[in-house]
Amino acid sequence: MTTMTETSARFREFKMPDVGEGLTEAEILKWFVQPGDTVTDGQVVCEVETAKAAVELPIPFDGVVHELRFPEGTTVDVGQVIIAIDVAPGSGDAPAPAAAAPAQEPVEAPEAEPKGRTPVLVGYGVAESSTKRRPRKGAAAAPEAAAVAAAVQAELNGHGAAAPAPAATAPAGAPAGGRPLAKPPVRKLAKDLGIDLATVVPTGKDGIITREDVHAAAAPAAAEAPAAVAPPVAPEDPAAAVPAAVSDSARETRIPVKGVRKAIAQAMVGSAFTAPHVTEFVTVDVTRTMKLVAELKEDKDMAGVRVNPLLIIAKALLVAIKRNPEVNAAWDEANQEIVQKHYVNLGIAAATPRGLIVPNIKDAHDKTLPQLAEALGELVTTARDGKTSPAAMAGGTVTITNVGVFGVDTGTPILNPGESAILAVGAIKLQPWVHKGKVKPRQVTTLALSFDHRLVDGELGSKVLADVAAILEQPKRLITWA
Repeated sequence: MTTMTETSARFREFKMPDVGEGLTEAEILKWFVQPGDTVTDGQVVCEVETAKAAVELPIPFDGVVHELRFPEGTTVDVGQVIIAIDVAPGSGDAPAPAAAAPAQEPVEAPEAEPKGRTPVLVGYGVAESSTKRRPRKGAAAAPEAAAVAAAVQAELNGHGAAAPAPAATAPAGAPAGGRPLAKPPVRKLAKDLGIDLATVVPTGKDGIITREDVHAAAAPAAAEAPAAVAPPVAPEDPAAAVPAAVSDSARETRIPVKGVRKAIAQAMVGSAFTAPHVTEFVTVDVTRTMKLVAELKEDKDMAGVRVNPLLIIAKALLVAIKRNPEVNAAWDEANQEIVQKHYVNLGIAAATPRGLIVPNIKDAHDKTLPQLAEALGELVTTARDGKTSPAAMAGGTVTITNVGVFGVDTGTPILNPGESAILAVGAIKLQPWVHKGKVKPRQVTTLALSFDHRLVDGELGSKVLADVAAILEQPKRLITWA
């Protein structure tokens, strides 16, 4: 995953790697270092978010941080340099950083967009030409302009004349014959909000359009605030890097869709319109399962692991798949084949601050109950901490989604792409139930199984769902059916 270039014997650059499976970009959520900090090989320097997960990036060499090329909240293409490291500090004068400070946003040159882009090779980044930027004319001419201004001032000294107005007083906006100055994420934000950059009044240094300028244009009522003339500051909270377009008088809030949320949307649309979904339901008495959960919590063999109804439900689904192995399959559209899986990577849908993710327990079918409980606990903790890796979410075969934790009775879940079935578990509630010929209060829940009807017919899907329900009603079947 290491992606770096050697600019000299002293300075090395670290590029944004492909941290997923062919991903093309990632957003910098947080920098853990600043220019001047000493770093060592393997030290985590930043956290980035891809379309799949948040990932921490380690630096592959020792040295001192010379420059951070992008501020927090910036979406960076794979292959672009994100940090420069001085690997031989103290050996001579360091060249000036390409950016004035990490908090300042990198600026795209006012040139036409390239018509094509060199394909990204995993682990190698993009071609050199695709990451170099032609310097802005204004920036290149700045030293010359300063020299001219100094010469004119020298001529006018003693005559009471003022020095020429600085370049900053020139009309802001697009340079002559060019397009408005703004970095790519700001252009994308403007596009998402339907704002023409040519109509935006820039407040950034050298006439650069900032995010605040775009939001001010989107919400004119807020544009009169004094903050419009303040220099842009990189937000401390990565989640606030792209604020919602809203004003005091606004009746709507627009939130750009990106990262995990964007990936979820695309995956769900793709799944819903490629796999013919069928959903079946069953309501079951799980009183005995709840008693088993209470007993397992006191069992010394289960000490140190979390025991809850989801553990028994997961084990019940694994037993049902063992009895009906045809359900554990995938549809290969390219080859027009059904791919039978002889292993179960059990996905568990987890709600996180960045959206719904579905990490899976590898080879769950081979795990004992204590091992399954331990794996479930680690999976949930890692997901809540936002540390789930892309590898942990790849290769799932079937999934469980526990909507019952929100008090919901059941639902019609959409298949995780590439999987054949998903089981939704509703809330477990005390309800009147006919038990042994009498109406008694019992613990009851509703299960819903959605499956891909191309490879799972109604009979097979019904058998799987019925087996899960039977095990939860009589947990001893975990022994007799296993």
